[in-house]
Amino acid sequence: MTNVPPTPSGLRGAVDLSSLVDRAQRPTQPGGAPAGAQGAAAAAPAAVRGGAPAGGAGPEGDLTVPSLVIDVTDQTFQDVLQLSSVVPVIVDIWAEWCGPCKQLSPILEQLTAEYDGRVVLAKVDADTNPQLVQAFQAQSIPTVAAVIGGRPLGLFVGALPEAQVRDVFEQVVAAAEQNGVTGRVTVDGAASAEPQGEPEPEPLPPHHQAAYDAIERGDYAAAVQEYKTAIAQDPNDQMAVAGLAQVSLLDRLNGRTADELRSAAAAAPQDVEAQMAVADLDVSGGHVEDAFGRLLDLVPTVFGAEREALRVRLVEYFELIGVDDPRVVAARRRLASALY
Repeated sequence: MTNVPPTPSGLRGAVDLSSLVDRAQRPTQPGGAPAGAQGAAAAAPAAVRGGAPAGGAGPEGDLTVPSLVIDVTDQTFQDVLQLSSVVPVIVDIWAEWCGPCKQLSPILEQLTAEYDGRVVLAKVDADTNPQLVQAFQAQSIPTVAAVIGGRPLGLFVGALPEAQVRDVFEQVVAAAEQNGVTGRVTVDGAASAEPQGEPEPEPLPPHHQAAYDAIERGDYAAAVQEYKTAIAQDPNDQMAVAGLAQVSLLDRLNGRTADELRSAAAAAPQDVEAQMAVADLDVSGGHVEDAFGRLLDLVPTVFGAEREALRVRLVEYFELIGVDDPRVVAARRRLASALY
């Protein structure tokens, strides 16, 4: 069984958002459990999209929102925390330049629509909302989390296939029900659960679609070949470059366990292959700096083919994380110093 992608188990990974909201204001049930949907619609302010307030309670007591997909900021996130007392809120931390984000976002929006008001999707632009990025410990993007009854939960990092994202949604809804969060929201002025004002996503290029279909089947090797073909046809296809880096990592980790990889690396600290395998594991779990540090420490100690293998793997990580990420900038500088 593979350990990546890191689909949640029991929805682990709660993070502290106390810097953004006073939790003492959150309504609770006796014993401290989050307030459920009963009565929550009246207490929770409507979520916002682009600063526009929603319409309030619906005809059957459900909360009315402008859209099931809302844009939130450092300043408006408190509304999301309070809305989460009615329905679970999925949080998508993304950026315009992020290739994997463009693959994941349509899946998140589609599944949100399918849940027909039982889930709301909150989109956070990582480039303009540093407080939320820090609060959710988003070391790479896309990062996906949830908020249930005002309590945040880490879910996964990276673009997962639809089937795995669907499983995550089911776990989130089940966890919400266990905490009494069983309400529903309706879209103001629309019977459809489709996100309002959002254009239809453009179809993926043929080799990208073929790669995505292969990932859905769990055939990572076929996806690797599709992305390589796309790059051969257009070396400037940055989405294909990022996709290749991600699916290559999935292919390398497929069928291997964390215990196996970490035991092998601990037994052979100078074994380049073993150390790269653990670095793959760290990147898949969002521990980017640990992965960079592990391989960069090893670069000056080896030569020839082994040093080149480390360089290639690090460059692959740089593409996966994003060349403008500050951690990538620092690691690239350190790699150049070690090589030259």
